[in-house]
Amino acid sequence: MQIKDAVVLVTGANRGLGKSLVQAFLAAGARKVYAGSRKLVESSDPRLQPIKLDITNAHDIAAAAETCQDINILINNAGIATFTTFLTAPSLDEARNTMETNYIGTLAMIRAFAPILKKNGGGVLVNMLSVLSWFASPRLGSYSASKAAALALTETIRIELRSQGTLVMGVHAGFMDTDMADQAIGPKVSTGVVAASIIEGISSDREEVLADQPSQNVKAMLASNRQAFYKQIQADWDGAQQAAV
Repeated sequence: MQIKDAVVLVTGANRGLGKSLVQAFLAAGARKVYAGSRKLVESSDPRLQPIKLDITNAHDIAAAAETCQDINILINNAGIATFTTFLTAPSLDEARNTMETNYIGTLAMIRAFAPILKKNGGGVLVNMLSVLSWFASPRLGSYSASKAAALALTETIRIELRSQGTLVMGVHAGFMDTDMADQAIGPKVSTGVVAASIIEGISSDREEVLADQPSQNVKAMLASNRQAFYKQIQADWDGAQQAAV
């Protein structure tokens, strides 16, 4: 699909990858970009239209669907992460909140906007996933679970929406250089690189985008020897536990 003259809605648009995506779509010639976020985005660009959008709030989603009747690209980018394990989290609240945002919120957006995409010719629906969609990490237990659920959602909704001409794209990336990944250790890809990969993927009508080298490496390793991959995760975990004693 061509980006030029497209009308786009980006969730989580006020910072991180969402902010980079808004800028990338405008630079690529989008006619209008709705920037959805809990805190309204400020901009002097007449092509950018800020909207209040909390994807866990049914009223916000309904209002956004009423406002954004002209979109042909939906970017489900909004998400949260907490760096806690399943057993050390103080309660189940973090697990509930993470699943409510990353899975239920994304599903709610799809249900609200799939009919609009159909009305406007099919368009593109992009779900921002993660390398942690493919495997479990103890340090990000609830995030891993929520992104695995979002991957299943992506693959299922792709089947449901194919007949209406909607391209459903799943985007995988490792840690990005954002506030959300501030506690993560290791290399981080810039949000600009990931945004550019998404733009290229839409332009090429791709169903899957591996936006950085870590996502490419992880997919290859899991495909070649999943057991060995998890042995390394176990060894890293055991080593960290022993060091903490």
